Formats: sequence, structure tokens, C-alpha cells
Amino acid sequence: MGVEEVITAPASPWQNPYAERIIGSVRNDVLDHVIILNEDHLKRVMEGYLAYYHNSRTHLGLQKDCPEHRPVQTKDSGKIVTISHLGGLHHQYLRKAA
Repeated sequence: MGVEEVITAPASPWQNPYAERIIGSVRNDVLDHVIILNEDHLKRVMEGYLAYYHNSRTHLGLQKDCPEHRPVQTKDSGKIVTISHLGGLHHQYLRKAA
């Protein structure tokens, strides 16, 4: 089974919608709000975003769940606490037992 490379035409985003979607998400969620200082800073920011994207960010295609499944928390699960991601740019809210 081989892999065949397909070159997309310039200025044709409809030819690769998956790449365009992730680029748009990264731009809207992070890069429009953070000034990148250098390559190492970009790597740290992207590592933080990927952790947020897979572990905390809800996805409508997954019925508002994350790619890394987490159980639904009931009201009696405890007090609501905030977990900051990307230096406070995004937040996750969880219930923790008292």
C-alpha cells in the first residue's frame, strides 16, 4: 500500500479542508491573541494549545466532548474550579470534591 502525494493548486483552500480547518482554529484560538517571540516560544505555545485542544476543548462533532473522553460531572460532584490554559487565554471548569 503506497501513499501518493497530491499537490493542491495555489489559493484553493477547498482542496484541503482539513488543513484549512486546523489552521483556522489555531489562528482564531491562539495566534490572533499571542505575540510569538521566536521559534521556541511558538513551540511552547503550540504544545499548550494541542494539550488544550485534545483534553479540554469541546467539539460539536463529538457531542460537545473532547477527543480524550471525560465523564460527565454531576452537580453533587463538588465545587467548581477553574483550570487556565495558555496563560489564561482559555479556561476549563471542573468539579472537584471538597
